[in-house]
Amino acid sequence: MLKRLKNPLKLACSALLLSSSAALAAKQPLTIDIAYLQYQPERPPALSNVLPEPEDAGLNGAELGIKDSNTTGRFLKQKYQLTSKLSDDPEQIVAEARVLYDNGQRLFVANMPSAQLQQLAEALGADALIFNAGSQADELRTEVCLNNVLHTTPSRSMLTDALGQWLNAKRLKEWLLISGNQPEDKAYAAALKRTAKRFGAEIVEEKAWSFDTDLRRTAQGELPLFTQTDEYDVVVVADERGDFGEYLLYNTWYPRPIAGTQGLVPVTWHRVVEQWGAAQLQSRFDKLANRWMTGKDYAAWAGVRSIAEAVTQTKTNDATALRSYILSDKFQLAAFKGRKLNYRDWSGQLRQPIPLIHPRALVSQSPQQGFLHPVTDLDTLGFDKPESRCRMQ
Repeated sequence: MLKRLKNPLKLACSALLLSSSAALAAKQPLTIDIAYLQYQPERPPALSNVLPEPEDAGLNGAELGIKDSNTTGRFLKQKYQLTSKLSDDPEQIVAEARVLYDNGQRLFVANMPSAQLQQLAEALGADALIFNAGSQADELRTEVCLNNVLHTTPSRSMLTDALGQWLNAKRLKEWLLISGNQPEDKAYAAALKRTAKRFGAEIVEEKAWSFDTDLRRTAQGELPLFTQTDEYDVVVVADERGDFGEYLLYNTWYPRPIAGTQGLVPVTWHRVVEQWGAAQLQSRFDKLANRWMTGKDYAAWAGVRSIAEAVTQTKTNDATALRSYILSDKFQLAAFKGRKLNYRDWSGQLRQPIPLIHPRALVSQSPQQGFLHPVTDLDTLGFDKPESRCRMQ
């Protein structure tokens, strides 16, 4: 009789053990591993007293994104982890990313220029999902279509269109364009020219700044003569590095406003943005990093939070499934800009309002009232679907 009872007892114990293991497994959080990659070329010295961008700009934003995601993730049985790789060697950062990919990493936030981002996208497989938090190059949204890359930082044309709408609304339609000689300055100037054509502005004259003088001593004498030309309503500037643009204010031949990379500036993010709950985000970032949140910090934060929102809705950490959901019309990101944000399914660009600021205050936010679009007014900023060759889906 005792021998007959052994098998049922063993079966019962085994069933109990299996049940306990299943319950334990059910309690284990879903782990989401995200890698932050940063390549920052050495910055040449600027010719003005411009405050340099923090070396950890971007990284701290990703770290805050992880912290914010884990705040709610612990109630949803989700655990977010960040691996960071920073280098001033472009080949090294791509090689390190490939090692991570070979070890199973599929979710990345990348802060690097366009050329290196393209190398990264090619080095990683099609099943990787990369969030571009560094490059504003227009060609990445129009000609160079990277199907494993989504863009949380706005393109240059999104920025200049935001400015162009405001200038149009203020009837400042005659522009003097001054651009530097760096490749980035030329790209920004090209975006400004496109914006002028799009919104009916006239560039009365275009001038290239090619001097290497120390404007801290000579601006008052040199700049009025340099800006002497036909009458204009506004001076638009393309000086991303800050070699001369800061000194144009109050030193032009005609007393006119300055806008572009200096003066009234369209930005991804700035400390003066405090509406729509943004003050709480600014406060959390300041507590984490002990500094202001930059545009690159915000773009990296938005990349991490996009992943977290998709994980919450899909209950998976599979990069392919997350990409599909993020590009769908179901996705919405709460991002402290007064609107629920989503991605353009043709270029992978995050639709977002653009603040127009000067160093002490928020002046406005584009899209401006009255600029209409059949889908969303956010698509009046940057390249619309008919203007892009990219098709993400």
